[in-house]
Formats: sequence, structure tokens, C-alpha cells
Amino acid sequence: MYATRALRIATPGAVGASKRGISVQSLLHGSPEAKQAGDLEIQQHSRLVGRGKYIHGFETHRVRPDKIDEYKKAAERYYKGIQEDSRLHVKLSGNWETVVGDQDAFIHILEYENYAGYDKTTQLVKTSEHLDAYKAMLPFLTSRSLQLNQEFAIMPTAPPHAEGGIFELRSYQLKPGTLLEWENTWRRGIEARRKSVAPVGAWFSQVGNLHQVHHMWQYPDLQTRKEVREKAWQIDGWAETVSKTAQMANTMDAFILSPLSFSPLK
Repeated sequence: MYATRALRIATPGAVGASKRGISVQSLLHGSPEAKQAGDLEIQQHSRLVGRGKYIHGFETHRVRPDKIDEYKKAAERYYKGIQEDSRLHVKLSGNWETVVGDQDAFIHILEYENYAGYDKTTQLVKTSEHLDAYKAMLPFLTSRSLQLNQEFAIMPTAPPHAEGGIFELRSYQLKPGTLLEWENTWRRGIEARRKSVAPVGAWFSQVGNLHQVHHMWQYPDLQTRKEVREKAWQIDGWAETVSKTAQMANTMDAFILSPLSFSPLK
């Protein structure tokens, strides 16, 4: 759901495969056998690397530059409203404005109780007072997009907190068929990165712009970010992780975000 390549997200064991006679290697690299398996293997990816309990909706809004203040007020009314409505069974993970990267873009991440929860929540919103609150945001937008993502099991989304500072959202457009390999490589490297900074979350796309992964980090400021990233290169395993995961990506993007006043994560 984002306005550049990565911001279009709104617009991170191989037992089942072996039972079908498909090797992990063929599944990763798109052999004819893996391609014939089709949707079943896509589902298998989710079972192997995903947490599976929640679906996260990444909503990205591009806003008219002269309407930023009005938009923020309308967005607070809508997102706080659905967060506080117990009928909807939806949680607000966070709300941010992009400050480095695509300008005048706002990112909202909502947590649903899997696809059934997403279906129920969206239907209830359409027949409630929240629909008027949503429509109140529309005159301030130049575009909007939505992507549904699943959490990586190795990096569940952080609970609400107020540590201050900035957030970095990194998004990768993967080569089709490399999700499992990316997760396996990242799983080894994430322990090295955790020694410097705790991740906010990581997701992979399910509906919308496909073959994307996203991970988010929080820092006090850009200078600390620079120092933490430099420190990570001195830890065994991190350089190898970066090198291998880069080979699996067609594009990579990094965005610096500032949390909105009503964001649960800030």
C-alpha cells in the first residue's frame, strides 16, 4: 500500500511439500512441478513462514499537500472510532506519516482476526456510523490503496508502546518463488540484528501487490539508526543475510515514518 514501489502495499519445514513429492528446492526456485502445484503451494508458504493468527491491513493514503491538517483530524476520528468499537474486533497497530521517502503519504496498519475477521469487520463498518467518518477523509485524498499481509512467525508485531523517535519501514519486492528462502535466510540473520535493536514487526503480502515483504524498526533518531546499522555489520551472520536476501529482491525501499498523535505505536 504505498505510492512508490514499496508504498503500494496499501497501494513482513517443507513437510507438506514433501508429502506431495515436491522438494523444498523446487518450491523455492519455481520448477515445473512447483508451478503445477499452484494455489496449494502459495498456501503452503503461508503455513511455513507465517504466524497465521492475524491479517494486517496496510492502508496507504496520499493526501493533498494543502489538506494535511484537515486529513489528520478526519483520520483520527475514523481510526480511533473503529479501534474503540468493540463490535468490530479490529485492533489498530499504528498510524504514521512518511517524512523521508514518498511525501504526503500516510500509512495505517490494522490487525484483523484472520480473513473471517476482516470480512466481518469491513461489513460492519459499511453499515455503521463509521462509514460517514471514513467518507469524511476522502475529499483530502489523491489516492488510496490497501494490501493484506500476514506476519512472519519469527517477528510478531510489537504491542502498543510510546518509546518516541522515528520508525523505518523497509519493503522488498521479491522474485516470485523466493519467499521461503528469504525467510530462512532472514531467520538466521535476525538474531544478529536483535542484538542492536528490537524489530517492530515483519509481514509478507497475501492480497494486493504480491511477492512483497516488509519489516519495521524504531529508533530515537536518524543518527542512532546510522550507528545501529553500522554496528550490525560487525556481528557474525548479518553481512551474509544482507547479501543473500538482496539477491532475491527486484527492488528495495526504505521509508522514515513519524507516528501520528493517536497511533498505538509511537
